[in-house]
Amino acid sequence: MTLPWGDGPPSDRDRLSYADAEPRPFWLDRDSAPEPLPALTGRHDAGLAIVGGGLSGLWAAVLAKEREPSLDVVLLESETIGGGASGRNGGFILSSLTHGVSNGLSRLDPDEVETLERLGRDNLAETAATVERLGIDCDLELTGDVLVALEPHEEKELTAEARALRRFGHEVAELDRAAVRAELDSPTFRAGIWVKSSGGVVDPARLVSGLRRAALGLGVRIHERTRVTGIARRRRGGIELRASGGTLVAERAVLATSAYRSPVAAVRRRIVPVYDYVLVTEPLTAARRDAIGWRRRQGFGDSANQFHYYRLTADDRVLWGGYDAIYHYASRIAPELEDRDASFAVLAQHFFTTFPQLDGIRFSHRWAGPIDTCSRFFAFYGTSHGGRVSYVAGHTGLGVGASRFGARVALGLLDGDVDPRIPARYLRSRPLPFPPEPLRWAAIQLTRSRLAAADRNQGRRGAWLRLLDRLGLGFDS
Repeated sequence: MTLPWGDGPPSDRDRLSYADAEPRPFWLDRDSAPEPLPALTGRHDAGLAIVGGGLSGLWAAVLAKEREPSLDVVLLESETIGGGASGRNGGFILSSLTHGVSNGLSRLDPDEVETLERLGRDNLAETAATVERLGIDCDLELTGDVLVALEPHEEKELTAEARALRRFGHEVAELDRAAVRAELDSPTFRAGIWVKSSGGVVDPARLVSGLRRAALGLGVRIHERTRVTGIARRRRGGIELRASGGTLVAERAVLATSAYRSPVAAVRRRIVPVYDYVLVTEPLTAARRDAIGWRRRQGFGDSANQFHYYRLTADDRVLWGGYDAIYHYASRIAPELEDRDASFAVLAQHFFTTFPQLDGIRFSHRWAGPIDTCSRFFAFYGTSHGGRVSYVAGHTGLGVGASRFGARVALGLLDGDVDPRIPARYLRSRPLPFPPEPLRWAAIQLTRSRLAAADRNQGRRGAWLRLLDRLGLGFDS
């Protein structure tokens, strides 16, 4: 079977479209970035330490201080606040806590999924209310999420997905070819479902900036350029965090390190950093915007194993990302891995196939970043160091919406005050760890190859993918 973009390689014209693009995240390319906060030096004490200055860490800091204003909270970030996944994602803010209903049902009982879907919608509403209460201007638009079918077998899958979503309380509109193209016009679309209750889009860097400002206003001490190199339990109580420039002694700690190296081995074994690539166009003219529609500004994604996601920014640029999911041997993370021409070329080729009306438009930004991928595709939690350290990791690309929920859980694990409605299996189970190298690299490359083959073969999963499904390791890109 030939996919909509064909089997041919990207053209020179595809590459020319992003040749002058700024090689940094669109969200972070602003003159208004705050001055960096000082690194930790010397020895300091705190009631609560937080490691990681992305959305999960910032939510943990804000929630902890709002609950207990006298608590001395110190947040340590290895680079700059929001410089990791929280400033590099597509800006989709969704309610799901299980990476979609279907993934949840493949790993949990229906009553557990029902509870988590309700908790996820509550969390999204509470996130939006907090954004408004704190006056965070982050272009939050709760316009819903549209999944589109590009192949006949995907239409059947979307029908089943719509049925499951309605079962668990979501508002869903099923769209035939004409209806989905009335929302966003692409000749590749065959059908779609519009999940109106699932969330929408946001400027993630402005959300980060607003939470940073709120945390500082509440009295949180933040140190950037401070890499935590180790954690040890102290004989006299508390823990000691060894950092690049000093030492922090705290009563307790929350680890929110995303795809980056965790000081806890139980997290490291269960996370692989998978690079995701993104392009953003120059702003659309009124004529180009009219040519594609998109008047209701929903987030979009196609439903293949190797899928794209796309949305409008506040100034009417198209953000277009996904498809490639690149793992580098030994879980390597490095700046030079972010500018991968082969991935950008494929993205550009697929973009112009999807939107021929936008032929000739240029991309203004290109970037990449690692996603904290785990084998169950939604967050897992735990404690270490005698219960004085908790962690949340493994959001696998859906952390913008779920980060507040994850931060609440991590804080609750320290206090023994976790929401009793949260299903025990979701809370206590762990994803299977990834094998050591070189088996890890080989298994991931084989899986990527077989997923691409399934997309070419009407979704039929071969022996390797069926084995992963039986082991609870069903995977998409």
